[in-house]
Amino acid sequence: MVWVRAESAGPQPMVCWGGGVSECTPYPSDLSDDQWALIEPVITAWKERHRSVRGHQGAYAMREIVNALLYQGRTGCQWAYLPHDLPLKSATYYYFAAWRDDGTDQVIHELLRCQMREKARRLEDPTLLVLDTQSVHVAAGVPAATTGRDPVRKVPGRKRGLAVDVLGLVIAVIVLAANTHDNAAGVALLNQVVEHAGETVRKALVDQGFKNQVVAHGSGLGIEVEIVERIPQEAGFVPQPKRWKVEQTYGGLILHRRLVRDYEHRLSSSASRVYWAMTHVMVRRLTGASTPTWRDEEAVTA
Repeated sequence: MVWVRAESAGPQPMVCWGGGVSECTPYPSDLSDDQWALIEPVITAWKERHRSVRGHQGAYAMREIVNALLYQGRTGCQWAYLPHDLPLKSATYYYFAAWRDDGTDQVIHELLRCQMREKARRLEDPTLLVLDTQSVHVAAGVPAATTGRDPVRKVPGRKRGLAVDVLGLVIAVIVLAANTHDNAAGVALLNQVVEHAGETVRKALVDQGFKNQVVAHGSGLGIEVEIVERIPQEAGFVPQPKRWKVEQTYGGLILHRRLVRDYEHRLSSSASRVYWAMTHVMVRRLTGASTPTWRDEEAVTA
């Protein structure tokens, strides 16, 4: 018996090919009507530009394709383990790869980022950024040529680099082998920052893992790079003003289990996963949605 999910989110009847009807509760990662409305224009415009020569519109609604990507990002499941009531692996991966390769995932992300900054009464592009890197393990089967061992963090795998604004919103993403020095990651991030945020960025904060090479490169781009040093008498982890925002962003991304470990064969796919995770975060914030956690006593006892 095969179930066919209805297109809109929310409890609703589901039509069964076997003739039955059942009440359906959407997955927690599914987009609500308000959330889908935020990104639907971009997806619809993309679909119009990529019409089938035979006029075929596809077997699945675009909303369900996005729901499948968000479900996988949040749960971390393998492609072959997508639930049967979501689009097939082949269809979902086709759109994931297409949107990764032509930058549609970044277009959606940028649209939402600008709305987030507008909601916070800030200009579209920031003047101050925070840069940092994170090393993560990789899954079996990930090409060895794209991995390495981080000698500082003692992590074999890949290194993610983020540039975020003071709201913790992602401006640029890079993914490299973990043995890549933070200098190289910082240079690559600054290049992306100039590409994505125009000429508004004037200053970037980094930790002591970044060296003078990044400072010099930033200066050449018109960006002052400040290395924020730890206070010697402070023991353990002590959040640093403004710079802690990037740590908060990394912490939020790890709630998406597909990012706990790097499963992607391509570095571009790894970066796309970050954009989709942040997209999921931003549509929820823009629509006032929240997910109860185990720390919420009322949610636990309800």
